[in-house]
Amino acid sequence: MAQILAIYGSPRLQGNTATLLKRAVSGAVDAGAEVNEISLRDLKMSPCLEIYGCKKEGKCVIKDDFQHVIDQILSAQGLMLASPIFFYTVSAHTKILMDRCQSRWVKKYWIDKVPYGQWRPIRKGLFISAGATKGKKLFDGTLLTIKYFFDVLDMELWRSLLYRSLDFEDDVLKHPEYLEEAYQAGKEFAEVL
Repeated sequence: MAQILAIYGSPRLQGNTATLLKRAVSGAVDAGAEVNEISLRDLKMSPCLEIYGCKKEGKCVIKDDFQHVIDQILSAQGLMLASPIFFYTVSAHTKILMDRCQSRWVKKYWIDKVPYGQWRPIRKGLFISAGATKGKKLFDGTLLTIKYFFDVLDMELWRSLLYRSLDFEDDVLKHPEYLEEAYQAGKEFAEVL
């Protein structure tokens, strides 16, 4: 049975990315996966303070909900991450999580001295995102950020579901094809794990 962690990165509990992620989670569960869910907005997590307490053991020394989240990420076979786009990048909640994973970068590249580009992914990630505009490059920067975030987690980006022109809370409900795509992606994700 696949072990998946689903992380909701939206400040809105019923927002478009949350709705899409719920559909992906349903697909994964229907395919037999065990899925744990975390909503970042409900956690107390400081931004990275760049104090480099992580240089000793590769663990963040700030004591808050990050330790609980990173433990779940590292024990999961797959990660589903959903975030809306704000100013052509992920939400603040999601970015805080990513920045706190700087400790994982320190462990991988400074402490363990893994040569760049010479590691094999041991986990997979699914990224789901929605943005309000139709901008041609709306997801370009975000996908690069996601790629490097997954890198420090020894994870490859298996698939990304990216949707434009979704702004208000129920906009995604006008697109049943998006909801079906998310459900099928969740199902396939569980199967490839």
